[in-house]
Amino acid sequence: MNTPSLRLIPVLLFSLYAPLALAMGDNSTESKTPDCPSGQVYDSATQKCVPDKSSSLSDKDKTDYAYHLAKKGEYQAALNLLDSLKNGNTAEAWNYRGYATRKLGRTDEGIGYYQRALAIAPDYAQAREYLGEAWMVKGRPDLAKEQLKVIAGICGQTCEEYRDLQAAINGQPGS
Repeated sequence: MNTPSLRLIPVLLFSLYAPLALAMGDNSTESKTPDCPSGQVYDSATQKCVPDKSSSLSDKDKTDYAYHLAKKGEYQAALNLLDSLKNGNTAEAWNYRGYATRKLGRTDEGIGYYQRALAIAPDYAQAREYLGEAWMVKGRPDLAKEQLKVIAGICGQTCEEYRDLQAAINGQPGS
């Protein structure tokens, strides 16, 4: 029986669940971080841009904003901000330092930073993705594929890190 009311069910279900899916949003740092004027960093506690020398800024906020800068192509500004961390010996700080230096063309240096990140957090899929991408820059798809296998063990073949590294290995533009 195909009555008009039955045809409305998919529409009603969509209207009920679409707002929930949108509310979940994207949990990536770059999507949540607003742009601040030069010399300022987004402070998650006050939800405002504050001077990057502010003593109230946490290392996490500085690290997150450094990554935001790097993803925008402001690699040297990202490195400068990472240099200001009280404790720069975190997996995230080393990973983002690796990303920025690799993007500046200093691939070997970036590989060293990724390895430091992974020494702290071996299951850090994003650092493994970026390390694999660095190996592709170096012409070492064999080493990139090793990272891809490890990522599959960490988060499966559907996670963003796996998909992005697979795309880089296949010669598609990526991070």
